[in-house]
Formats: sequence, C-alpha cells, structure tokens
Amino acid sequence: MAFLPTTREEMNSRGWKQLDFVYVIGDAYVDHPSFGHAIISRLLEANGYKIGIISQPNWSKLEDFTKLGKPRLGFLISSGNVDSMVNHYSVFKKKRRQDAYSPGGEAGLRPDRADIVYASKVKEVYKDVPVIIGGIEGSLRRFGHYDYWDDKIRRSILMDSKADMLIYGMGETPIVEIADALDAKISIHDIRWIKGTAFRSKDLEGIGDYFMLPTFQEITKSKKAYAESFMVQYKNNNHNSGKTLVEQYDTHTYIIQNPPPEPLSMEEMDKVYGLPYMRTSHPAYEKQGGVPALQEVKFSITSTRGCFGGCSFCALAYHQGRVVQPRSSASIVDEGKKISEDKDFKGYIHDVGGPTANFRQPACEKQIKNGTCLHKDCLFPKPCDKLIINHEEYIDILRRLRDIQGVKKVFVRSGVRFDYAIYDKDHTFLEELCKHHVSGYLKIAPEHISDAVLSKMGKPSKEVYEKFTKEFQRINQKIGKEQYIIPYFISSHPGSTLTDAIELALYIKKTGFIPEQVQDFYPTPSTLSTCMYYTGFDPRNMEPVYVPKSMEEKQMQRALMQFNRPENYDKVYKALIKADRKDLVGFDKQCLIKPKNRRKSNAHTGKTTSDIRRKPK
Repeated sequence: MAFLPTTREEMNSRGWKQLDFVYVIGDAYVDHPSFGHAIISRLLEANGYKIGIISQPNWSKLEDFTKLGKPRLGFLISSGNVDSMVNHYSVFKKKRRQDAYSPGGEAGLRPDRADIVYASKVKEVYKDVPVIIGGIEGSLRRFGHYDYWDDKIRRSILMDSKADMLIYGMGETPIVEIADALDAKISIHDIRWIKGTAFRSKDLEGIGDYFMLPTFQEITKSKKAYAESFMVQYKNNNHNSGKTLVEQYDTHTYIIQNPPPEPLSMEEMDKVYGLPYMRTSHPAYEKQGGVPALQEVKFSITSTRGCFGGCSFCALAYHQGRVVQPRSSASIVDEGKKISEDKDFKGYIHDVGGPTANFRQPACEKQIKNGTCLHKDCLFPKPCDKLIINHEEYIDILRRLRDIQGVKKVFVRSGVRFDYAIYDKDHTFLEELCKHHVSGYLKIAPEHISDAVLSKMGKPSKEVYEKFTKEFQRINQKIGKEQYIIPYFISSHPGSTLTDAIELALYIKKTGFIPEQVQDFYPTPSTLSTCMYYTGFDPRNMEPVYVPKSMEEKQMQRALMQFNRPENYDKVYKALIKADRKDLVGFDKQCLIKPKNRRKSNAHTGKTTSDIRRKPK
C-alpha cells in the first residue's frame, strides 16, 4: 500500500506512463477518509483506474498543472474540504492568517475561488481534456447563487470555470459512472444522464421531464424570484422525487442538473470507508510539521453521512442530503481496531459520528422507502410522530469501541443533537455519554435562546434546551461527576433583532456562563439562512425576515454575548439605549452593565470556558 503518485518519479515506480485521471486539489494531500479527495481517488483506484494527485499547485505556473502529463480520461478538480472563500476569509471578510488544510497551517497556498482558477488553468493547457469539478465549493455553487464576498448573485460555477461537468453531493456513485462512460469512449458532452451531475448545454434536446427554474436574469433582478428558485432546489434533494432542474442564462445557454443519486447503502458505505487509505498526510509535508486539519480527525471515525436535523444555516442538507446513511457496526469497530494499531495512537478515539453524532438511521420507515418529505421536517418545530428515536445501536458501537485493547477513552465530539437525545424516553445514551464520553464538558449547539430566532434557524425551542441541560446535570449528580455544558451561540442570524440579542445576553448572565468565543452568522453559499440574509424573505413561507446587516448592529449583537468585557462596554451600552432597555444599565441583579461613571467596577463573575477547563478533575 502506498500514496497515489504526486510526481513523475512516483508514476514511473509503478510502471505507469499515463494516468487515467489527474486530481487537482486545493488542500494538502492527506490520504484519510475524512478528506473528500482521498475517498474519490481511492474509489477510482479500486475500480481499476490510474489516478495521480496535484496538490495545491502554483496557479501562476502552467507547468504545475502539467507535471503529471495529459491524463487519458480527464481532470478532476476540487478546492478542498472547505469552500476556498470560507477558508480564506472571516465573517468580517478579513484574511485568515492560517489554513488548517495546508502544510504547517500556512495560508495563501490556494487561490480565491479555487475551482474556477484551477479549471481555467487546465483548460488553458489541455483544451480537449474533460474537466470535472466537485467537492463542497462546486456542489454549493451549481446554480446562480448569492455570494457574500462579492455581495451579489454570481453565475453557476460551471459558467465561470468552463468545466465540462460538475458532480454535486458526495460523488462516489457518479464519479465511477462518469469514469466508465469516458473509458467506453463516450464524449463528455454526450454524458447527460448520470444522476448527481450538472452540466452546461446549448439546448434542452433529450432532457425529458424537467422543471424550469427562474432564469439567471430573473433571480438577479428579483429577490423573491431568487428565494423561490432556491426553495425549489432545496426541496429537490430527494432521490425519489427529485426532478431535472434547468436554469437558463441566455437563448443558447442552460445549466442542467440531473436528479440526485440514491443514498449509499450500508454495504456501499462500508466499502468506501474500508478502502486502503494510508490514514495520514503525504510524507512530503513532514518538514513543515504535517497538516493541522488531520490532527483532530486522524483518530476519529465517520459512522454516518447525511442529516435530517434541518438547521437553516447548515449546507449539509443541500450537499449530503437529509437521509442518514450509516456504516455497519462491524465496519466501524474494524476501523477502531486499525486506529488502535497506529504507532502514534495514545489511546484516545477523538470522535465517532457524522454531521450529527447520535443519528444512526433514516428518520422513519417512510423515508427508507420513499425518501424525505417535501413539506415537512423531521424534528422542527416538533418531532414528527413517525420519527424513529433510538440510540441502542450507537450505544452498542461505543461500548464495543471502548472494549478494544489499547483504547482508553472514546470521545463524542461531532455534535450531539440534544433535542433528539432528550426525546428518547430511555436515557441510557445520556448516562453512557456522561459516564464514558465526556471529559469535563460537553459541547452542544442551542445556537440562540429567543424562540423567534430559533424558528428561523430551524432549531428546537429554548424549553427543549433547558430540559436537556437539567437532565445532563441530574445524571452527572447521580454518577458523581462535575461536568459542564459548553453551549455554542450564533449572533446576528436572520430574524435576530437587538431585543432578541438582549434576551440571549440576559440568559447568559442568568446561567453564569460567558462564551470565550462568539460565532457571527456567516452567509455561506446555498443555505436557507443565507437565502434569508440576501433576500429578506424566509423561503419556506415567503414571509419577510428582519436581517441585521450593518456592521454596527452586528458588532452590538456580538458584544452583548460578552457583555462583561470592558472593551465591549460602549457597544453594549449603545445597544441597550437603542433598544430602549436602559433599565439594564445599573446596579440591580438583572442589569447587564453598570452606569458609565462606574465602568471600572463592571467586572462579572460568571464562568467562562477557561474557568471550566481549569477546574481540577
């Protein structure tokens, strides 16, 4: 077993004169199943194709794109595990200083809009070679979309990159079908039937049954048209009911998206995660200290894919789909054994989960047979009466992993869906979680406390969160452990007014926990929340939504969540005055800050994350 070729010398050592595919990636080359490029490349290899990797090429040098030669079948392109713009810029559009997916965390090793740049460079050199883009950046930008960094509607990435085809979603099924079709000498321009793909076309000949979205011109002129178009796309992710979608650009240019492929079966998931990965980064990065993003996931296990949680700000429903696709217990435990044999393993499995750790199966029997409901969510605003709530298999998996020789502790860090956990009448999972899989604190994401904001987020009510925290405290008291919940909150989400932000601040003061870090809402491509942010409408019902957009208000909402910090005093004071809540400036117990002439005595004694971490175990 070895890494796939990254140089001509490595090709020669295998006796390969020409590759079938060259995969250009914006991340460092890490051969681990937590990295999309590793899965796709190993899957192609398992199907008999020769594939090489060009990682983080210098986009100013054409020779960087030719170093592995001209591939027989095509170029595959992905910006990496994260959208390149999200990777490069903070929510305030400031350049990030580090890139966790680059050697040594060095920033600047990939371009902005990497899919577009890489595809254009390849087309410049090899005009006749098929170029196929995919990954999260391509998937979320497959149609006209709002781009936060340009603050405008951008065209489909297929238009700007000039790529021949786009694979959306996770891509295992379509990539093999495309490879087989190209290998059978079918032109890339004639491959128009594969599910999970999108492409440009001059006409609609032979497309069959399709749904015509509003044109690109319409969505750039009308925010309502944009919201309506996005909602059609969002609902179209069901493999059983999804239709072919068409977006027109001019009289002779169309973007055509085929319906989604079927979710992977358990056997297919086992095959994907059982491929011969090296499970580490390429040795070329050793001098730089490796790749930071690998450190947390190297000893983690992906147990599922897909999520029926339905959070508005999350792109997973659009990318991975709402149907949970599990691996078998045996496959997960086998990976745990492989991890325990690694020379660098210290006894700690860092995570066992997926988009949501405690989802282990599709939401209901109907979803297994017919796919997801078009006009109903599984958990929001209340759990569906058909929802299967069961943690038995997940508990068994965690127990079996704990029993592996050399394993000291198994953490659950990928996110416990607290409402799903508390809806389970059998609280065995919560007890096991507290006993064995929490180390001092549990991170969960209520996201806000105002029910008005939570309804826009697609999250459960404050009442559900409080019920969970009480049960968490009760169980820890029962087992004699001192453990805490660290909640994650989002500021300035669509629907959040200053009044809602103040409500959250008062809750934070009441509970005595001040977050060390605050996450501002980030309008990333193709989420419900981003659609609300741009249009001012909730696309689910087309009702108007208040959107905090000005930098001043965003800073005020952010400051309110850390109202005790001296540097935030002026912003908090201004927010309280603006919201007509001067009653919260004073010396009473419920007040957030003291009057201006007493600022120096404005210290707050609430717990912080640091306080919790410093507590003796």
